Amino acid sequence: MDGELSYAYAVVRPTASLEAEVLRGIRGVASGPVRIVRAGEAAAAVGSVPESDFSEAALKVHLEDLDWLERVARAHHSVVELLATHTTVLPLRLATVYLDDERVREVLRRGESMFDRMLDRFADHVEWGVKVYAEVPQGSAGRDDDDTDVPDPGRAYLRRRRQQREDKGAAWSAAAEAVRRIEVEVAEVAEERARHRPQQGQLAFGAGENVANDSYLVPRTRSDEFRERVLRSVQDVSGVRVEITGPWAPYSFAVLTGPEAPEEVRRS
Repeated sequence: MDGELSYAYAVVRPTASLEAEVLRGIRGVASGPVRIVRAGEAAAAVGSVPESDFSEAALKVHLEDLDWLERVARAHHSVVELLATHTTVLPLRLATVYLDDERVREVLRRGESMFDRMLDRFADHVEWGVKVYAEVPQGSAGRDDDDTDVPDPGRAYLRRRRQQREDKGAAWSAAAEAVRRIEVEVAEVAEERARHRPQQGQLAFGAGENVANDSYLVPRTRSDEFRERVLRSVQDVSGVRVEITGPWAPYSFAVLTGPEAPEEVRRS
């Protein structure tokens, strides 16, 4: 029979209702039930997964399989988001796997003070994402009357290229101004900001070029105000599209660093 490993979703503030009510019947990665593993005041949400799919060697193969990765990511994040609606969570990285629950307890004990500080920091806070897109005009040829009167494909091409560069420059300048305004407007509401690489290709949904991809840590009670401030700051900026996503668990800010951080929390 295939052995099992312990898959950790998040470090959490344990509550009496988590196991008794919230997690009852919940299935996570590999359709496994989710349980709470405790060590002193620290706790983690954990599930069992087959070693054949989640050993270090197997993961090296599976992480190249986008369909498999998407299924795991969806299950992982659904559990984290469920937890976040009932308690404070410190999300762990996708495919954080241990040999067994005792190894999970070792990590919890070793990082207890760090986990406690981070959970205090995230209490009653959520993450909001803000993406800014420059909407570069498509198909602007920069054509003028001279192109008709004096046919010159070379000159017309250069004009079109120049116009395209000018249009793109104007769109990016407008997007940069939008980013600046957003940062100023939300400074009184957001407690932290994390910058991410702008998304490209299939990751960038909708029209325009993604020029800013930021996350903000916001008190839950000020979420509506945060959204209003973002939208208000760019309402008179043309050629820009702003996408607001959330609220999420604080994925972008759950970075385990410092001397108290446990050694690489993956597959220990």
